[in-house]
Amino acid sequence: MRVSREEPHMNPIIAFIIVSTFSTGAMAQSGATTLNMTCAQAARLVAAKGAVVLRTGPNTYDRYVRDASFCAVQESVRPAWVRTADTAQCYVGGVCRMREID
Repeated sequence: MRVSREEPHMNPIIAFIIVSTFSTGAMAQSGATTLNMTCAQAARLVAAKGAVVLRTGPNTYDRYVRDASFCAVQESVRPAWVRTADTAQCYVGGVCRMREID
């Protein structure tokens, strides 16, 4: 008698979340670092891509955005400055942060 076992299937939403989580971490580890770019290069990268994960040091990174259209509905853009190869404080765009409730 042959018994058939179906392979368990992962929920597509959970699979997407897992892949997104790991890819964000991988991008942060192997992504572009602002310490090897000029200020103009870093700012152009954010402007061209709209949203990009940039390393700002050996163990630090964030997602920088061109404007609020790259943030979630409940988020707003806060200006962001990073250290680059030629500038201590380079304005590259913004970061999405939760809106403050008054």
